[in-house]
Amino acid sequence: MLHGTGGHIEAYARNIPELSKKFRVICIDMVGHGYTDKPNRPYGIDFYSEHLLHVIQALELEKIYLSGESLGGWVAAWFAMEHPEYVKSMVLNTPGNVNNKPEVMAALKASTLKAVKEANYENVKTRLEWLMYDKSQVTEELIESRYNIYTQQSFKEAVHNIVYLQEVEPRKKYTWNPAWCNKITTPTLLCWTDHDPTSSVEEAGPLLHMIHGSELAVIKDAGHWPQWEKVDEFNNVLIEYLLNGKVLYKISYGAK
Repeated sequence: MLHGTGGHIEAYARNIPELSKKFRVICIDMVGHGYTDKPNRPYGIDFYSEHLLHVIQALELEKIYLSGESLGGWVAAWFAMEHPEYVKSMVLNTPGNVNNKPEVMAALKASTLKAVKEANYENVKTRLEWLMYDKSQVTEELIESRYNIYTQQSFKEAVHNIVYLQEVEPRKKYTWNPAWCNKITTPTLLCWTDHDPTSSVEEAGPLLHMIHGSELAVIKDAGHWPQWEKVDEFNNVLIEYLLNGKVLYKISYGAK
């Protein structure tokens, strides 16, 4: 399970207990994030994918189910394109700003830099509240966890590499497009929400066309973190799709 930009494994803290009844659950801090090493270089999707490959190889895993949120969904899709032999099936939830909207990129970059460079309770809280439809879901424990990450000196030094993909030019190499998405053969579910601050449900349409055979599910009354706000619904979506090929909360492209 792969987290989003500026996040870490805390994104799945509410999911691990239930999912562990069905799967061996492995959450990682992607390179540059959390408590993983933070080399001083730009973090592109290919670099995150390479890191994921090394983790899989180090753990001697032959086949995996893959799920990623926001940046993690982007990385998961790229990895499945490059290494289909490893991935049984995958769920990409709120994969994030698929249309590369400059205002979304600017807001994410600014809020992340502020939360890290000027780390305090309110700035970290504001960064986390951006993820949620229900702001009350931002708990004291979640704020503390993220604050402890952001106040690492190594994280402060790495944050500009972390927001590298929130610039137009670096992003062009990895933008969602048929040139690479059409190569994805892994069974794929797109899991959207009706209040994602980065992309509307309608914006899932192009990905459905680009990733052949992909399907769309929409979790209601959630923002960018359905796995945190709607724990049971999200867990059930993953379990039913990954194990049974069944799509809960299915929606057709173009539907409201």
